[in-house]
Amino acid sequence: MSQFTVWVDADGCPNIIKEVLFKAAQRTGVQLTLVANHYVKVPPAKNIAFLQVEQGFDVADNELVQRIESGDMLITSDLPLASDAIAKQVSVINFRGEALTKENIGSRLNMRDFLDTIRSSGVHTGGPPPLGQSDKQTFANTFDRVLTQKLNS
Repeated sequence: MSQFTVWVDADGCPNIIKEVLFKAAQRTGVQLTLVANHYVKVPPAKNIAFLQVEQGFDVADNELVQRIESGDMLITSDLPLASDAIAKQVSVINFRGEALTKENIGSRLNMRDFLDTIRSSGVHTGGPPPLGQSDKQTFANTFDRVLTQKLNS
C-alpha cells in the first residue's frame, strides 16, 4: 500500500464535502490534512489533522504547494493552486467532484481569466450555484474512485 496524504484547501471547502472526507479517512485510515487560515473543527482521529496558517492572501495555498508531494491528493476549487499541484504530479479533485488534470487545467484557467476580465469591466457574471446533494454524491463517487486507485497502487 502506498503512503500518501489527502490535502484539503479548507478555507473554501463546504461542510458537506468535509463530511465525505472525514468519513472516508475514518473508514480507510488514509492521512487527511486540512489547511486553512481560520479554525476548522476536525474529528478526533490520529490520521485527521488540521493546520492553521496565518491570515493573508494565498497563505494557505502557498503552504499547500510547499507541503504536497508527488502521489498525494488535493481537494480544492482554487484553479491556480490546482495547476501548481498538478505540476507536482498530485491528483486534484474540486468540490464538485471534477478531477482536474494536466489535460483540462489550462482551459479551466483560461476561462477563469476570461471571466475575471469580464467582471473587471463591470459585468456581473454571478457565481457558481451552491453545492447540493447531487454535487455531494458526485464528489463522493469521484473521491472514492481516485482514493481506491491510490490505495491499491
